[in-house]
Amino acid sequence: MTNENTIDDKLYTVKFKNDDKSHLVSDMNKCKCCCDKVCLYICPANVYSWNQEEDSLEIAYENCLECSACKVACPLNSIVWNYPKGGCGITYKYS
Repeated sequence: MTNENTIDDKLYTVKFKNDDKSHLVSDMNKCKCCCDKVCLYICPANVYSWNQEEDSLEIAYENCLECSACKVACPLNSIVWNYPKGGCGITYKYS
């Protein structure tokens, strides 16, 4: 038996103070043209999901770990990523 934690176990170790405005914004026109939709797979916190019915990217910014992997991996530079305003965002409980 291994002592590996799941991603959900690891996400439990962080605390969020949500801003009322998203620090993540995407260019929906670029997202609709994107074949790979890398953001759906690269984000360790599953912030991004694709809504098939509305043909749009949904962003659960309140779960963001602020790693900026989405911004770096997006092949179309569609994602604008900023730090949340002061006092908001992620705090690591066990650091």
